[in-house]
Amino acid sequence: MRTTTALAPWIKRFLLEYLPGERNFSHNTQCSYRDAVRLLVIFAGRNLRKKPDQLSVEDISAELLRKFLQDIEEARGCTVRTRNQRLAAVHALAAFIGERCPELLKWCAQIKTLSFKRSSIEPVGYLEKSEIDTLLAAPDQSKRLGARDYLLLLFMYNSGARADEVAQLTIGNLRLCGPGKKAQSFVQLNGKGNKVRFCPLWASTASLLRGHVEGRGEAERVFQSRLGQPMTRFGVHDVVTRYARLAKERHAGLANKQVSPHTIRHYISFLTMSSLVISASFCQ
Repeated sequence: MRTTTALAPWIKRFLLEYLPGERNFSHNTQCSYRDAVRLLVIFAGRNLRKKPDQLSVEDISAELLRKFLQDIEEARGCTVRTRNQRLAAVHALAAFIGERCPELLKWCAQIKTLSFKRSSIEPVGYLEKSEIDTLLAAPDQSKRLGARDYLLLLFMYNSGARADEVAQLTIGNLRLCGPGKKAQSFVQLNGKGNKVRFCPLWASTASLLRGHVEGRGEAERVFQSRLGQPMTRFGVHDVVTRYARLAKERHAGLANKQVSPHTIRHYISFLTMSSLVISASFCQ
């Protein structure tokens, strides 16, 4: 097998050099592309009866990619959106290879012929103020983890942060003013595409955060697991869904709602509208 057509070296350069270096993609995007390529390699190896390190670039034909995308939807039960995300990663890999190896431009063009599927746009769910209150009342704050979970939910409600933003949040991202001071406490959130925004924190949120991070270093993550390790976005998602199950038993309005970190960002209340007015002068 010629070095230029061996797939493994190209994947290594794509994941370790191109995505973080040349494109400066966010950590989440890099992980998404890595997962897509990994699934494709596994699928190709299984169908072609080859080990991953034996695959060549030309083994990833348009026909095999079409079967891979079909497998994602039918066998794995993924949505059209997920299918399109996987295809975007493969398109990026093909473009990366084609730009650096003209001999493979024809192969690249064939891969790029596979198009994205259109999907229906589903309305974004939201939570009413009373439903948010029920969710916040679910954790047992008399227990250490219950107090942490309450603060996590309150912080998400206050800031509208995504699950990954909560997981990646460090103590150095917080600007907490002491009690009695007129200055506004706020948090720096590092979002998608490495975009940074600053959002104000309510006095109640800032007060609990001060006690939660007291005596810890700025580089430490704000929210940690029961073992003292940084929480992951999956851990954040688990906290939300766990208390959502409890809240559904106490509030009839939540019975038919899918509660996730994303829906917390779409609450409707007078308090929310007021915070948006404040955010306009602080958020970037």
